[in-house]
Amino acid sequence: MNTKSLRIALSALSFSALGLAACGGPATRESSRPMAAPSPVAEMAMGAKIAEDGNYYAEQEAGGGGEAAPQQYIAYSHSIGMRLPVTAIEPTLQGHIDACNKAGPSVCMVTNSWMNSYSEDEASASLNLRATPAWIDQFLSGVEAEAKAAKGEITSRQTTAEDLTVSIIDTDARLKAQETLQARLEQLLAERPGKLGELLETERELARVNGEIDSLTSTLAALRQRVDMSQLSIGYETKRNPVSQGALEPLARAFGDFFYNLASALAAVITAFAVGLPWLILIGVFVWIWLKLIWPRIRRKKG
Repeated sequence: MNTKSLRIALSALSFSALGLAACGGPATRESSRPMAAPSPVAEMAMGAKIAEDGNYYAEQEAGGGGEAAPQQYIAYSHSIGMRLPVTAIEPTLQGHIDACNKAGPSVCMVTNSWMNSYSEDEASASLNLRATPAWIDQFLSGVEAEAKAAKGEITSRQTTAEDLTVSIIDTDARLKAQETLQARLEQLLAERPGKLGELLETERELARVNGEIDSLTSTLAALRQRVDMSQLSIGYETKRNPVSQGALEPLARAFGDFFYNLASALAAVITAFAVGLPWLILIGVFVWIWLKLIWPRIRRKKG
């Protein structure tokens, strides 16, 4: 029997063993007989089957067997809009950044911030950070009073929640299955040195499992961080003063550009006249020929 036929037969044997285990116990008289230890290839196939069935363990943990419901993992995102006097935008932004940095990276960390100043009376800014729910709750409880103290106001507040329970449980189950498979493959390499082809196949499978474990570990850490540290986005915009210099700026600009616009209009008229003058002369010549030479002859012939 060649290597390919052996692999197919052992894989079928491993799936049969999994099917009997899933049935919950012996179903026939033959099931009570002792079974021979599977070969390394069969154990790899069985381990791969366990890894593929990670969702099954997640479902069992999520709500099977009448057990207590698992912990829920909720990721919260908050957003706030503030309208402040132009002179208060930068100090308020810097105060929020300092408060976050003072709490420490384990409690709060700034992910992005920027500020644009368009004129003396107009500016805008934005701040994005991640922080623990307790820190964000404390921040949100005092932000309205802070805006009023700066002679501004809160224009918008929004909170959204995303349930990551299924994703975290499923990823954790897949990670545990891959770690179990990793331990079994390492044991095979250490205790059962077989043929060169089987050893190479086991090492390739172990390398694949190690890569999968690294990927799942990173994914699980990112999901848990989204739960442990909520996201907060703050937007700052200018509160306009109706009698400020910025409000009168369009009128001042119009008066300042009066003579320039007048000169531009006169230049356009002169340009149009210069372009049209030759055509006017030519049209005048044709009209004179028509009235003085052609039209009198036509009248005489009719008469």
